[in-house]
Amino acid sequence: MRLKFVLMFLAGLGLAACETTPSDTGPAAGTGTTGATDAGRSGLGDGLASRPLGTEPRPGSQEDLVMHVGDRIFFEFDSIQLRPDARATLEKQAEWLKQHPNVAVSVEGHADERGTREYNLALGERRANAIRDYLIALGISQSRIKTVSYGKERPVDPRSTAEAWEKNRRGVMVVN
Repeated sequence: MRLKFVLMFLAGLGLAACETTPSDTGPAAGTGTTGATDAGRSGLGDGLASRPLGTEPRPGSQEDLVMHVGDRIFFEFDSIQLRPDARATLEKQAEWLKQHPNVAVSVEGHADERGTREYNLALGERRANAIRDYLIALGISQSRIKTVSYGKERPVDPRSTAEAWEKNRRGVMVVN
């Protein structure tokens, strides 16, 4: 009986040793000026970190946007108002878009987990539209900007903490 217990313990220990830890899926410290893109897209998480030193990303690419301008801005709770730091990032993004006139982008609106799915989809849409409207006011053609809302469906930080909620209330520019 004791041998059976020891063998089960060792088997469990062996399985636990094989467990992999999930990698960081996004810009835990994204600031809008140096943040990476969400998991599954090229950015600091899977492109820039593995890039050989001294090489630059392809001009007009998502990596170029992330490296030189930043791909995201952040919002206050239940707000679509553009903060001063967000406006500064959007002004840099507009200049970057003017330097790359053939680039079209999508603006993603995101929300934290609080609130209903429907409410957060609508909030994400209003956030994406606020970003689009500001870029248009800065001289970017409306035909180059699509908007999409993911509401609370694509959190960059899945925890239920104030810190995570701040990271998830964001707008992200994605090169099409």
